[in-house]
Amino acid sequence: MFERLQRLIAATVLVSVVLLAQPLAAASVMGVRAGEQSDATRFVLDLSDEVPFSVFLLDDPYRVVVDFPVLDWQVNDQPTIKRGLIEGFRFGLFDRATSRLVLDVSRPVAVRRSFLLPPNGNFPYRFVIDLAEVTVDEFQETAALPSPAPPVPQPKPPASRKARDDRKIVVLDPGHGGIDPGTIGRRGTQEKEITLAIARETLRALEATGRYRVLLTREDDVFVRLRDRVAFAHEHNADLFISLHADSLRDRSVRGVSVYTLSENASDEEAAALAQRENKADLIAGVDLQSQPDDVATILIDLTRRETMNLSATFAGLVLPEFRDAGKTLRKGHRFAGFAVLKAPDVPSVLIELGYLSNPTDERQLSSRDYQKTLAASIKRAVDSYFSALSP
Repeated sequence: MFERLQRLIAATVLVSVVLLAQPLAAASVMGVRAGEQSDATRFVLDLSDEVPFSVFLLDDPYRVVVDFPVLDWQVNDQPTIKRGLIEGFRFGLFDRATSRLVLDVSRPVAVRRSFLLPPNGNFPYRFVIDLAEVTVDEFQETAALPSPAPPVPQPKPPASRKARDDRKIVVLDPGHGGIDPGTIGRRGTQEKEITLAIARETLRALEATGRYRVLLTREDDVFVRLRDRVAFAHEHNADLFISLHADSLRDRSVRGVSVYTLSENASDEEAAALAQRENKADLIAGVDLQSQPDDVATILIDLTRRETMNLSATFAGLVLPEFRDAGKTLRKGHRFAGFAVLKAPDVPSVLIELGYLSNPTDERQLSSRDYQKTLAASIKRAVDSYFSALSP
């Protein structure tokens, strides 16, 4: 009898351990809506489970930010919502532990109420937030109150040049990610998906040579701050930094690849507008840019050393002919603008516009696995030529 009891206890403990070892499924967002009340604008998320949340406010532009644990977006499409004070919203991963909701609001607001309703009848759990218009002074008083912040992933320790092998370090930077989808094409193609897919193809092509150690600033669909992308390349002693993008232009007829290197004086109005839009990526994700550390801020504003700028231009001159052989490039393929991700003072850096999702042909090609491999092969050949030219 005692032995049977021991076996039963052991089996119970084993089952408990197995159950505890299973990862908890993320709660889901199953619906989203907004409405106007007499004194507030209400925004609602339908949820599968009870979840904690934290709310804070940002200005310039005015935004309401809500952080949750990771949630699975089960709404078929991300609807456009413009009701009352709400001009629009975005939802996605902010980091690997946090899903972020950002509400764009038209003027200063206060959070009158934010709460979670339990299931009731046909309704599941519901996250509810009510927003009311306030004066600028009232907003500033509310926004100044401390609020919980999501954990910031700690960067990996930098690679020591003495400890590592002789392979060149290439950092690939897939633009956008997580809560920031980047440009969305007419067919629904998201820039963040295109850049990550081509970064992965390029990583495979470069690593296959055995000559490079290749790192990605993001390896999955997660948001990475602009300053963290720059710091990542710097901390890992990168020999070359390549940022990948696929933007949009008002003129939908424009298509083809272009390469940007750093200059505070943009080469044309389109380049200036593109850089201005890209440099606002942190605002899209609800980041308070005023709180960045002084050392990182310095990295973002210091002029790149002349030698680094020359090396960046050298790579741009090598990669453009490769793209011309693979497909179409812009007539003036090498352009200049003040992109924040190009401002590491000691890392040669380029930003490659792989095409424009505003153009139907580019959008179709960039979604093709074969074309993605073609672009990756072009980048790989240029990287080979670049480091060969630098070799003594």
